[in-house]
Amino acid sequence: MQSATFARLPLTERIALLSQINKDYQAVAEDSVRASCHAKRIDFEGPQASEEWIGGPLVTLRLLRLMQMSLRDIQLDGVPRIPRSALRIIPNGQLSVKVYPRNPLDALTLPQHRAEIHMLEGVTADNLSQHQASFYRQPHGGKLCLVLGAGNVNSIAPCDCIYKMFVEGKVCILKMNPVNAYLGPYLERGFQAAIDRGYFAVVYGGADEGSHLVSLPEIDEVHITGSDKTHDALVWGLPGLERQELLRNNRPLLHKPITSELGNISPVIIVPGPYDARELVYQSANIAGMVANNASFNCNSAKLLVTSKDYPLRPQWIEGIKASLRQAGSREAYYPGAAERWKRFTDGRKNIEIIGDLASGRLPYAVIEDVDPELASDLCFTEEPWCTVLSETALPELEPMSFLEQAVDFLNERVWGTLCATVIVHPTTLEDPDVARVFERAISRLQYGTVAINTWAGAGYALGTTPWGGHPSSSSRDIQSGKGWVHNTLMLEKIEKCVVRGPLRGLLKLPWFPDHQNALAVARALVEWEKGPSWLKAPALGRAALL
Repeated sequence: MQSATFARLPLTERIALLSQINKDYQAVAEDSVRASCHAKRIDFEGPQASEEWIGGPLVTLRLLRLMQMSLRDIQLDGVPRIPRSALRIIPNGQLSVKVYPRNPLDALTLPQHRAEIHMLEGVTADNLSQHQASFYRQPHGGKLCLVLGAGNVNSIAPCDCIYKMFVEGKVCILKMNPVNAYLGPYLERGFQAAIDRGYFAVVYGGADEGSHLVSLPEIDEVHITGSDKTHDALVWGLPGLERQELLRNNRPLLHKPITSELGNISPVIIVPGPYDARELVYQSANIAGMVANNASFNCNSAKLLVTSKDYPLRPQWIEGIKASLRQAGSREAYYPGAAERWKRFTDGRKNIEIIGDLASGRLPYAVIEDVDPELASDLCFTEEPWCTVLSETALPELEPMSFLEQAVDFLNERVWGTLCATVIVHPTTLEDPDVARVFERAISRLQYGTVAINTWAGAGYALGTTPWGGHPSSSSRDIQSGKGWVHNTLMLEKIEKCVVRGPLRGLLKLPWFPDHQNALAVARALVEWEKGPSWLKAPALGRAALL
């Protein structure tokens, strides 16, 4: 692998390489979607195929395009451009950087949404550029990163590699996950220009091959998207007395740097408020879509509802989500071990409703209500289900300010994971200045890498300018959802979290809503859009969204 050559590559050649990868990936995009639909038993012409277009080509093409824009900015200004108007100081005194939308054209990708990055203490408007694109200011001499790819969402592996290559300046060996190894040949064709020059390689195999690669002296660092258990096995060894001794003495087996994204029990906080029937229907579809998308094999799939025990609308919320899950229909449980995990979470449960039937290769949705928040050891709070299970727990506080404070403490202290959380809140509730102040403090206090308001945290994964990763409070000894960031095309450093805000009830159904019968047309239009956004393409995108 030509790591030293790649590290010295002039920006003009780096941009040309990105452009060629973009062109070649576009050529294999549709074939890769056909392959993933076949593997997951999805009708290529049906609404569910939209998930494969969005979760594969759309996110990848957007990242490639935005990364090219940032490299061109670096050519001119030394760092990706961030206008002063995008900066503000949030109530806790930290700097916030608006990263979506960047212009009116960009706003058409995900209408009525905006996203900002909260920086860590010490980052200011005056020194922000010193916390951007450090590789391009102080390049290293060349490094080789092993990327252990995810098996669930087909944009994860290529986007992880794009970040490592073009933000951190490292060449990559990508080991495909056996679950979606079928994607490998398409990535080889899409990244052929990098492969030919020794900047990228795709390899195959399972856990043994992964462990062997990690141990190779040529590998300088590792990035993994997968399970915290896999991470801990690499860093601390297999469970047992030896691992306990290593942890006690802080002597990891792996001495190479490792970054990671390792899943989450993704919570949805429903703040008590005066939601009307249409708002309930819209947000119920929003939450059900977070559960159903990709058969619930997403690290950002909604897994835990946090409600108020005595909130009068609590039953309507739960029934609305169930009704929307019925519309979603069951999916192929393509990820190994799903049936066993589903059984572990559902066996012997009280207050459980099964939506759908057990069928060959498919799992129904299981909604577990009223899990006791005092049972800290309950699986619903300690382990990511990684299957079609949604649990609900109710906290005793009813008044919005007290409820928010209690919900934040509960999630930070008792619920596993630091990747992402969603908060549903009514705008009327925030008209009270005191509630609004407590709400913004709650957003700052939540120890999650992405906090979404009235929308799915998956938007933070997809937008590209938004960084994706676990909250920086994790450590190698308690890794939670992982360490480090990917995507992040503005190449910001010293990030605390990303905050994505959407409407309580939007003008359009979002592509992940279970009842969106035109989702496939929207997904295809969005992919065409990302090949080169233009006002000339706006009418086609609008027609697809409005139908």
